[in-house]
Amino acid sequence: MKYLFFIILLFSLNCNSQNKNNILEREYAKRELKNALQYPKFDNRIDNKTNIITDSIIAIKVAEPVLFNLYGKEHIEKQKPYEIIFVENYWIIFGTNKSNGNFLIIIDARNSKIIRIAHGEYFED
Repeated sequence: MKYLFFIILLFSLNCNSQNKNNILEREYAKRELKNALQYPKFDNRIDNKTNIITDSIIAIKVAEPVLFNLYGKEHIEKQKPYEIIFVENYWIIFGTNKSNGNFLIIIDARNSKIIRIAHGEYFED
């Protein structure tokens, strides 16, 4: 019985400690977000001039989780091999399975911002 009380006490202290840590981490995260929005150029690797997504493999690793979340992993993977083209600091990626429509995603290589996501019939001019 003495050991059970000791285990419950340790568990209770640990849970309380974790809750305090979560609050502190959330406050830290809020401060960092506020600073990033208020001072976007301070100590920031993103200068919107230098490409941070430097190759097609990284571009796909940025695109796939977003596409999987929106359209389903199985559906997106059926569109492999992806067509990927780099044009004027932008990665343009689209699926090649046109029978069920295909996806299109455009990502800015300088800051990884997604410029466009679409899905439908084959995209043409």
